Amino acid sequence: MLLSLPRAAWQFRGFILGSVKREFQARYQNSLLGALWTIINPLAMILVYTLVFSQLMKARLPGVDNGLAYGIYLCSGVLTWGLFAEMLGKGQSMFLEHARLLKKLSFPRICLPIVVLFNALLNFTIIFGLFIGFLLLTDNFPGWVVLGVIPVLAIQILLALGLGISLGVLNVFFRDVGHLTGVVLQFWFWFTPIVYPVSVLPEKLQALVQLNPMAQLAGAYQGVFIHGQWPSWQSFWPSAVLALLFCMMALALFRKRAGEMVDEL
Repeated sequence: MLLSLPRAAWQFRGFILGSVKREFQARYQNSLLGALWTIINPLAMILVYTLVFSQLMKARLPGVDNGLAYGIYLCSGVLTWGLFAEMLGKGQSMFLEHARLLKKLSFPRICLPIVVLFNALLNFTIIFGLFIGFLLLTDNFPGWVVLGVIPVLAIQILLALGLGISLGVLNVFFRDVGHLTGVVLQFWFWFTPIVYPVSVLPEKLQALVQLNPMAQLAGAYQGVFIHGQWPSWQSFWPSAVLALLFCMMALALFRKRAGEMVDEL
């Protein structure tokens, strides 16, 4: 039963939290600055995008007078994509990377996708917090409309989780899936209006790009932080339905193949 999965994950919550902590610590092991890199790296990204593109290159968004608008536009899009790409990138390899653990220990396999999710959310929270701090310092904070990001983030997580679990299971049986995922993500990034506004595209391409669920999600973030607009909830129901379908398909595939994965590993 599907309800047994969250129940099993809750029983192993200590294992999940311990795994998240170990992965976070291992990332900065033997580093002089240690966990400070979690702040330095995203802060450098924010400064580069806002200062280089908005100030030095004088990049401007059509119809927006704010000199920092293009940098904020880039940051909000990259934040969206970064969480999605991290969950897919780590999700497709999670069972392969933990092959020894799966063979030696008996624990619910669903714990591994949850560990991937928590690690990605931890990184996202740090970067998002720095981004909000930057908006406050530069007097570009959109106000209470920022709460509109929460349901958009939930849809994004469901979409990435469904795809990540599916890719992770398939990659155990077909190792080409991992290599293909990296290639697809590169094309998918440029098919999503992160670096460019969708308004600069021809009308036919605009209609095609709107079929991309990540384009709608990134556009919602950008609308909140650039224009101070609440997301258009009516336009999100296709993405929400698609995310739920991917999650249901992923869980069905996971339950069907979970017992066979250890033998393949």
